[in-house]
Amino acid sequence: MSKLTLGTHPFLLGFDQLERLVERTAKTGNEGYPPYNIEQTSDNSYRITLAVAGFAEGDLTITVENRQLVILGRQGEETGERVYLHRGIAARQFQRTFVLADGVDVGAAIMEHGLLHIDLKRALPETVIQKIEIKKGS
Repeated sequence: MSKLTLGTHPFLLGFDQLERLVERTAKTGNEGYPPYNIEQTSDNSYRITLAVAGFAEGDLTITVENRQLVILGRQGEETGERVYLHRGIAARQFQRTFVLADGVDVGAAIMEHGLLHIDLKRALPETVIQKIEIKKGS
């Protein structure tokens, strides 16, 4: 007996992209830096908060590529002559990726107190009823 996958089930036409999406999500790194929260702020909106202490707004880049929200942090080289006795605040670069569902749009990005907040909003789908005309065969 062969195993039916999500994309090949006869009642789920066109859902093969969902299976690829799950595979792509599983392949993204599960590193813990920077730490983040995801909260639901209303029925159709969310907020991702990343702890980016030590990064300025100019050190961060936020893009949406192929339904993926990509946050990239890269600090410039320090030019000062600081001597650290202990350096516990990470200054390494990072890339954090979140896969967005269809209809989820990225809104504002706000930086406050070392936290980067990114607001997401899910557009409500319109109910569309399409009547299909049946044509007579020859």
